[in-house]
Amino acid sequence: MAQQFELKEKEVASTNGNHSGDAPVEVRPAPAEVKVTPAKEDRPSLLKRILGRRRLVLVIGAIVLVVLGTAAWSYFASYETTDDAQVDGHLHPISARINGTIIRVNPDVENNHYVTAGTVLAEIDPADFEAERDRAQADYERLRAGSVAALKDVTVISSGSNGRLDVAGAAVTEAEDSLAAEKTSLQAAEARLAQAEANWQRAEADRQRYENLLAKREISQSEYDRLATEAATDREAAIAARADMATSQKRIAQAQSRLAQRKADLSAASSAPQQIESSRAHAAAAVSDAGRARAQLTTAQLNLGYTQIIAPVSGIVGRKTVEAGQRVQPGQQLLTIIPLDDIWITANFKETQLRGMNPGQSVTIYADSTGRKYRGHIDALGGATGSKFSLLPAENATGNYVKVVQRVPVRIVLEAGENSDHRLRPGMSVEPKVVLK
Repeated sequence: MAQQFELKEKEVASTNGNHSGDAPVEVRPAPAEVKVTPAKEDRPSLLKRILGRRRLVLVIGAIVLVVLGTAAWSYFASYETTDDAQVDGHLHPISARINGTIIRVNPDVENNHYVTAGTVLAEIDPADFEAERDRAQADYERLRAGSVAALKDVTVISSGSNGRLDVAGAAVTEAEDSLAAEKTSLQAAEARLAQAEANWQRAEADRQRYENLLAKREISQSEYDRLATEAATDREAAIAARADMATSQKRIAQAQSRLAQRKADLSAASSAPQQIESSRAHAAAAVSDAGRARAQLTTAQLNLGYTQIIAPVSGIVGRKTVEAGQRVQPGQQLLTIIPLDDIWITANFKETQLRGMNPGQSVTIYADSTGRKYRGHIDALGGATGSKFSLLPAENATGNYVKVVQRVPVRIVLEAGENSDHRLRPGMSVEPKVVLK
């Protein structure tokens, strides 16, 4: 307080000096200094309180950290996730079951287009197969009639010897009719052969003429190749017609043999037991021939049905290579159909992540393509690690062994209705999160 009084006097003196022309300023003495001495015990108690509060804050902070750490550990230990996962699905390759020429491709069948099951994707020229079916149908009808007649022969011969002669006569008549039918078939085969050879000769003449034009560079190579292919096709048709005619000739010989046999049966009508046994054998052979003809007819009908290439499942078309006019062979892949109603997730988890993983656990799948999450569950764990299915599996027995954490494929299926919009496609990247608890 004394120092404050001295400073006050100095300020008054300086003020008087600055205001020399003014009236003197009254200087009042400072009030007496009141000395307050704080109690000595207040400073330690204040320090204790501060230290106590700091300890309390540190304890609370430690407790919060422990709780948060425990919660974080419990959360991260409750699921497993990986980014090595993708959408998988079935790929149905569509191929031809017969050889032929594509005459039509469904205009709706294009890459990335959706087709439904039962849709006709393409059609093969059915002309050859229709002819084959008709031929098989005729053979079957003929042999079936022969088998029916042979069975009737057995019945008639077994009924008694009185009608044996008449039965033998009927058999001769049937054999004669069969021979006449085979001769008619031979005439038809000869007509087809003549037509086929005429077509071949015409096509071969055109080919030779176009060959000369090709040498002169007056036509394109593709035009010559087309005519050469037609000539080769006509030649094969002529060869086939010639084979059919030879087959008809053999059938005539067989029919003549049967006619001779029937005549022999007629002459030997008095030997009833032998005739009965022989008729039974012939009936069995006729039934067998009819069954074989029936099988050939079924095959011909199936081949005719195979001229229409039908989609077995609904899905998206991919890898389409079939075009109208293309010559296809059995087993040749024409396109691929990817059904989108039957897809799953293949997630390659590390083997250390499989400790708490079991089928049936719920999974949340995040898809990069859609930016949304899907619900699913584990269907099955892989039977082996991915390295076992690789092209060059690891050979640890060579001595160059380095322990590497392996990955095991886990199959995850989506819950019903999750992919109703068909946005997930095979090959897309996803990130599954498996809930372990």
